[in-house]
Amino acid sequence: MQGILDTLYSGLPILLGHFSIAILMLGLGIVLYLVITPVNEYRLIQQGNQAAALTLGSAMLGITLPLAAALGSSINFWDIVIWGSVAIILQLLVFFLLDLILRGLAERIKNEEMSAALILGATKLSVALLNAAAIGY
Repeated sequence: MQGILDTLYSGLPILLGHFSIAILMLGLGIVLYLVITPVNEYRLIQQGNQAAALTLGSAMLGITLPLAAALGSSINFWDIVIWGSVAIILQLLVFFLLDLILRGLAERIKNEEMSAALILGATKLSVALLNAAAIGY
């Protein structure tokens, strides 16, 4: 029993540190996402726009997936920071490019068109899975 408690005492601070930095990085990634996108999804959600909720939710998952892969394959704090940052930057770059390529979708999301939100969300998650696989290797 003592061995289990020793492992807990030595491992718990590391777990909490890694989890905390990942949460901070996720928050930063979401804030940056809200800054770079042409639609203020947060404001639209406050107005009851379900299409905006779907796209913001998929963006949050899209940032979380590669960040989680970076967290899972990292060996220390700086490894998490470096590879987590790479994962977030790649994902935000893709989100920015998607907004440029699919310009009409932003307006459609403002108009609460769920079909636009679904395709945009699916695209964001698809790219996130590829990003996560590449980062987690």
